[in-house]
Amino acid sequence: ENLLNNVLAAIPSDLNRDEWVAALPRALVAGFVKTDKDFQERARTSGTTVTFVIVEGWVVSVASVGDSRCILEPAEGGVYHLSADHRLEINEEERDRVTASGGEVGRLNTGGGTEIGPLRCWPGGLCLSRSIGDLDVGEYIVPVPYVKQVKLSSAGGRLIISSDGVWDAISAEEALDCCRGLPPEASAEQIVKAAVGKKGIRDDTTCIVVDILPSEKPAASLPPPKKQGKGIIKSMFKRKSSGSSSNIEKEYLEPDEVEELFEEGSAMLSERLDTKYPLCNMFKLFMCAVCQVEVKPGEGVSIHAGTANCPKLRPWDGPFLCASCQEKKDAMEGKRSSGGTYFTSPPDIVCVDLLGEANRTNLLSCR
Repeated sequence: ENLLNNVLAAIPSDLNRDEWVAALPRALVAGFVKTDKDFQERARTSGTTVTFVIVEGWVVSVASVGDSRCILEPAEGGVYHLSADHRLEINEEERDRVTASGGEVGRLNTGGGTEIGPLRCWPGGLCLSRSIGDLDVGEYIVPVPYVKQVKLSSAGGRLIISSDGVWDAISAEEALDCCRGLPPEASAEQIVKAAVGKKGIRDDTTCIVVDILPSEKPAASLPPPKKQGKGIIKSMFKRKSSGSSSNIEKEYLEPDEVEELFEEGSAMLSERLDTKYPLCNMFKLFMCAVCQVEVKPGEGVSIHAGTANCPKLRPWDGPFLCASCQEKKDAMEGKRSSGGTYFTSPPDIVCVDLLGEANRTNLLSCR
């Protein structure tokens, strides 16, 4: 209900289309952290994974925490994973981050030295290292999203956004194959049926399918993609050089293939909220970079405070955080105890974990 508004509030006003797209990665991080902070202030302990997609023209921006996923099949063929899995079982980098921040990672101990199930974070027992709202497992379970931004060719493509109940049962290729030639709504229903039919209902099973098409083509006429070898998938990406960041989307030229504009997965806010392109001059100096409240001169804390680069910075170097957001940043990075109350009871089951209860009518769900 609030995530989209929190993201949009973090984007400066009066930006043109290209600048707006370039500002999205930073705004997505701020919006996710702000939403998680609001959860904590309301003492909500049950959290959610999130896969959040914004389509602007041919540019697709995806922010994700947890193990819901977004995949892309461009019209030219191939499969692209636009989200990251933050499962402790498969992500060694995230395991190291959690333990370095003060958490413990291990399997459920049934007594007598016997351990079962996937790796979990303790306290709380969550299998994920990132989510929004899981207050009961400590603040080293962070809401900082992995963000990927790509630009499609004018031929378009298909997005599949699904919760883990789908991906635990079928692969990305199977999901795409089972709905080949169907319109989006029928495709989403078919994917859910395929997942449930293969393993039964074991977890949240939710799916959204979005076709990105040239405006003159009807939604149901997406042509089947050309079959290409697996080796073509990586070669289709064309990463922009760091020196061209300020010219992202210049003149909005249409590429002939999928082009990667941005990718970052660090959990450190000092890296994610620092703007390395001229757009930084457009961000208000005395506004908290996360919650967008006004920070009086002398009260804001630089996002770089406590980092190795801090001695080189001038007192007015931002972006800045308000006191409460700085406290949250320190807790996420293991620099202080969160001071929160930990609960040992299992969290409530969140049935729809992509867009929230308010948008349930827009989703195809199976419980």
